[in-house]
Amino acid sequence: MGVNISGLTGEWVPNGPRSFCFPARRQYPKRVGRRKDEPMTFDLNEKRYIKETALEARIARIVEPVANDLGYSLVRVKITQENGCTLQIMAEDAEGRFTITDCERLSKELSPVLDVEDPIDREYHLEVSSPGIDRPLVRARDFRTYLGHEVKLELSDMLEGRKRYRGEIAAIDDEAVTIRLPDAPGGTDPDHRLPLTLLGEAKLVMTDALMSMARADQEAHPIDDDADIETVEVSDDATEETN
Repeated sequence: MGVNISGLTGEWVPNGPRSFCFPARRQYPKRVGRRKDEPMTFDLNEKRYIKETALEARIARIVEPVANDLGYSLVRVKITQENGCTLQIMAEDAEGRFTITDCERLSKELSPVLDVEDPIDREYHLEVSSPGIDRPLVRARDFRTYLGHEVKLELSDMLEGRKRYRGEIAAIDDEAVTIRLPDAPGGTDPDHRLPLTLLGEAKLVMTDALMSMARADQEAHPIDDDADIETVEVSDDATEETN
């Protein structure tokens, strides 16, 4: 890789990606979809269910131990063609949050490890960010946290002739998530039990309910250490979704 300027230190650094740290779009929900007196289960070793390329999976194996050592849980690794090539690392702490300070800590620890492992054979940008409100759901605990909320989900393989689902998270256990379809034909079961092992990608849908809960949580648990974090504002078009 070529020489880049570190986005964290502003100094010239050899053989490394340019690092960027991003807070979530809008805000980090802390207990959305969960009772205030219910503790969040946080197992750093809990299995992720997400479809990744071979390279993304390899990078995840490099990144996850570093994140875990800092007390963070890896959410997603994604490589895009943005800015030539961008490596996106998404992580969270035990409360589902990830501040600018957290981004900087993880980025600082990841950069030398990625320099040594050198998984990408060309120059790339490193982006470290939080999941955000309309976050990916990659573990059983994610679906459990957001029970009752709407999700868009795609399976890695066909199941009974179908790969894509959009509906309410109705139930979750260690083996499968049940999605309740709002538009199921009359006389058919709206609930579809989908094995976690078939999950390719799942993401929360931005709805009034999700925004309202996130805003209420933000008011109850303000973040004081990051002045650049945007606040949640619910507008008339906040729930517009492009299918």
